Amino acid sequence: MQSINIKYDQKIASHLKVNPHQVQAAIALLDEGNTLPFIARYRKEVTGSLDEDQIRKLAELLEKLRGLDERRQTILASIQEQGKLTPELAQKIAAAETMTTLEDLYQPYKPKRKTRAGIAREKGLQGLADLILQQPHSGKPLDELAQAFLNTDAGVTGVSTIEDALAGARDIAAETISDHADVRGRVREKALRYGLLQCEKIEDAEDDKQVYATYYSSEFRIERVKPYQILAINRGEADKVLRVNIDIAPRDWQQAVAAVFRPDPRSPLAQQLEMAIEEAARRLLLPAIERDVRRTLTDLAEAHAITVFATNLRGLLLQPPLAGHTVIGLDPGFRTGCKVAVVDPTGRVVDTATIYPHAPQRQWDAALRTLRGLIARHSATLISIGNGTASRETEQLAAALTRGADTVDTVDSVDAGGTRGTGGTLDTEDNVQYLIVNEAGASVYSASPLARAEMPDLDVTLRGAVSIARRVQDPLAELVKIDPKSIGVGMYQHDVNQKELTAALDGVVETVVNRVGVDLNTASVSLLTHVAGIGPKLAENIVAHRNTNGAFKSRVELRKVTGLGPKAFEQSAGFLRVRKGDNPLDTGAIHPESYKIAEAVLKRAKLKPETPLSEREAPLAALRVTPGLAPLAAELGTGVPTLSDIFEQLVRPGRDPREDLPAPLLRSDVLSMDDLQRGLRLSGTVRNVVDFGAFVDIGVKQDGLLHRSRIPQGELLTVGGVIEVEVLNVEQDRGRISLGWPTE
Repeated sequence: MQSINIKYDQKIASHLKVNPHQVQAAIALLDEGNTLPFIARYRKEVTGSLDEDQIRKLAELLEKLRGLDERRQTILASIQEQGKLTPELAQKIAAAETMTTLEDLYQPYKPKRKTRAGIAREKGLQGLADLILQQPHSGKPLDELAQAFLNTDAGVTGVSTIEDALAGARDIAAETISDHADVRGRVREKALRYGLLQCEKIEDAEDDKQVYATYYSSEFRIERVKPYQILAINRGEADKVLRVNIDIAPRDWQQAVAAVFRPDPRSPLAQQLEMAIEEAARRLLLPAIERDVRRTLTDLAEAHAITVFATNLRGLLLQPPLAGHTVIGLDPGFRTGCKVAVVDPTGRVVDTATIYPHAPQRQWDAALRTLRGLIARHSATLISIGNGTASRETEQLAAALTRGADTVDTVDSVDAGGTRGTGGTLDTEDNVQYLIVNEAGASVYSASPLARAEMPDLDVTLRGAVSIARRVQDPLAELVKIDPKSIGVGMYQHDVNQKELTAALDGVVETVVNRVGVDLNTASVSLLTHVAGIGPKLAENIVAHRNTNGAFKSRVELRKVTGLGPKAFEQSAGFLRVRKGDNPLDTGAIHPESYKIAEAVLKRAKLKPETPLSEREAPLAALRVTPGLAPLAAELGTGVPTLSDIFEQLVRPGRDPREDLPAPLLRSDVLSMDDLQRGLRLSGTVRNVVDFGAFVDIGVKQDGLLHRSRIPQGELLTVGGVIEVEVLNVEQDRGRISLGWPTE
């Protein structure tokens, strides 16, 4: 079999716009079992400082290319086994750069179920089909050409009439035309460029809420249809509301076929080829291309949706923590009441309650008294409210509490000008503020084995309130306990490829956890699981070792954990923090393999590891200038990127990247839609970013839509981000708020 040698590094380098040697180095590191976070952070000299996103994309491309080669070898083996592998075909297969091209080349040789063409071949009509396709200029009439293929002695398996012979030969010719790689490729290209995606409502289909009304009678140019439209149409089809088809203009597919198979008027078989082409298009080619196009559109739409979901999840996980607060978590509800949990600054549950401020009980005053008592008893400074059912009604309760009000009437309408803070404290009666948090996944977590293990004595209904409170104190530490797919920060997450979605979201969690770093002595099993090189089993072993032997005093003690070998230590140690331990260097992101270099840097700057941070900056800054990073790196036997990171960590060890982001928006009062007027400027929290814009929480019951056309070019919005917006329009009856980007 012909050997295929594909230069992965060249192809991937071209795609990523980096040097091939960087790709070679990264592939070697990945194949050695190194994790993406470790390679990106601690092997910069080897990879030429490829970042984690580049390495992740590289790994994805590498997997696809290797999968393509595996399929290539399988196809070559199959065709060779059939005795049909020619040097020309082998060369084409070797040159195929996409799975689609590869499958097109394999199509004529792919084992098929019994087809009309297969039956005709069994009757000996392949030769006549070849003549139809070759269009010979024979002086013989059509009937005479077909006569040679009659076989009346074969009984039911034979061919007794000229009409039967020609029909069978056309079946073979039609399948050959449809299976031809060039024909398929050309028709598919025409369809993707000029085809139309058409939708119509199925008669008598139930769509009471008019969910798919936009698509009842619609038509889209395939190259212009939006990803979210594709996914909506797919869902409408799956719900048996929409009928969908691809329309390819006859001229487009006819031109594509004619480039390979063209009837010759001089041939007595010209009409037979015309008939075979029509048959191929109607019965085989166009249905196959329609399936291909729908699959291509779906794959692209799903990939886009997964990217949006992953980007939003990253923003949610990177929300700055509000440390140091005793938080009251409120899980809103009507009939079953609002569940209340008080969590101290360490995340420990210190009190719980259930209040019934809303219909049908309407125990408003009693609810206020209960909350005031909890605030006084535990010195609570913040109220966290889940954004689910009864969220805005419960927000009115919190507003009444923070303003010292006793009745709901006092908070129905307020002056929007002074209602919201920006993360600091406000002068309220009890010095308490509140905020709305995304509660997605809280109910899933509260019923999980993990929640039961963490809070065995707490009712499942109260665990959700605990999660809502802890999401304020450290969103990352709490959200990693929940399946990322349960955190609703995307669109159509249940409709996309679940394996690819899971891989993308797990990658986001891994990136964020390792970028932030994890406190070895306080981290949960859930958090440790996502540290590079650890995983679920080692995470459990680490916590078990900590529970048995007490807090870790150094990173080196990790080696004593059962099952944690040299490779796991190498991959994970730099992302784990040991605060107030034996070695001050354990508090930052300097890897233990570089401790000697860090100590040498400190010595050159006439400092020690225990030197206070406030006394380090000036001497280290001077050392960076004289002799400079490059000469110093050469002297110390390391690379400039690693040395630069060491300098940064010596000045600000273990810096949390979330500190650079705007603090969550805290409130002390509530707005209603009546308070909104055109031109009003407000600060809001981005709740979701989708294809057509962003949904922004501005403090009323309904999130406002900031349409993509209103977002300045180049402005990147992230979930959890705090932005200023301007009210453009309010539709009270439809519950819609249109927002714009403020202009100077």
